Amino acid sequence: MYVCIRVVESSNFSSLLVFGDSTVDSGNNNYLLTISKANYFPYGIDFPGHVPTGRFSNGKLVSDFLASALNIKDTVPPFLNPNLSDEELLTGVSFASGQSGIDEFTPSLTNVLSMEQQVEYFRAYTVKLKEMVGEDEAMQRLGDALVLISVGSNDFILNFHDFPTRRVLFITIDAYQDYLLDKLELIIKELYDQGCRNIGVGGLPPLGCLPFQLFLKFKIDRQCLEDENADSEKYNRKLTQRLSQLQATLPQSKIVYGDIYHPLLNLITNPQHYGMEVTDRGCCGSGYFEVIEICNAFTPLCSNHSKYVFWDSIHLTEASYYYLADSLIREDHSAVIHTIFGKVDNN
Repeated sequence: MYVCIRVVESSNFSSLLVFGDSTVDSGNNNYLLTISKANYFPYGIDFPGHVPTGRFSNGKLVSDFLASALNIKDTVPPFLNPNLSDEELLTGVSFASGQSGIDEFTPSLTNVLSMEQQVEYFRAYTVKLKEMVGEDEAMQRLGDALVLISVGSNDFILNFHDFPTRRVLFITIDAYQDYLLDKLELIIKELYDQGCRNIGVGGLPPLGCLPFQLFLKFKIDRQCLEDENADSEKYNRKLTQRLSQLQATLPQSKIVYGDIYHPLLNLITNPQHYGMEVTDRGCCGSGYFEVIEICNAFTPLCSNHSKYVFWDSIHLTEASYYYLADSLIREDHSAVIHTIFGKVDNN
């Protein structure tokens, strides 16, 4: 169905700990009083057992595929699930919350977990970990864990590009980008202070290529919005530099940038090379505006989910997430392999 992901034979990572938004939320929003949920069909239609778990896709997420490729576990469960086993806690969980952002204003719009709240839950997780295995082993496991952060898209979509609520405080997008990076740096430092040493931070995707953005901007030709893509690229350049500087100040840390922008843009511009066909609309409904509640059990679907880059008007299909996970593992797509993934042997 997909190109073969490179499997890591011997991973030294103890677990995968995930923070961010709907790109890596495996179901935490199910336990929140929010409209931002995906625990109903057709979401999850291609997940094992055809279960709508709360993942904002038709199947697995990039975090699930990374966990599998690193031989940690097949899927990453949500931390808020009250029925997690000790083994699931030991091997990693997701604290991510769909429609969250770095800016605390972003999650407040739909009552989802802010990044600060996710870190609070992580602190509770570390307490549980110490109760299970003791202080010394818990700190060892945290130091050997791989932390994945995927967040930022909602901040620009909801606060700057579509609804300019933050333009009152931040006249230029440069100023807003710097504000977000300052806040993200504090989050990373907090995770470091809690014992995390291996941290991968995903950059922004080409936001100007999201079907929902094309719909809102009345883009009749369905070509990507160059200005929004340029903003994403600028943020990513700043993020790369900031992470490098941050790593230099935190002893024994490996803090690296994960390129999402270029692999996804490549997938969108060269879909046939990867066995895909449709890039300018989602599989759900018309594909132009359907997302969360508007994409439901009564909404018609495309006939072949794996031929679409996007599942709804914002979120990717399982096939696209598989491709992105593979791009993060492969040497020629990301510096991650040379730093954090330098801990492992690759085929």
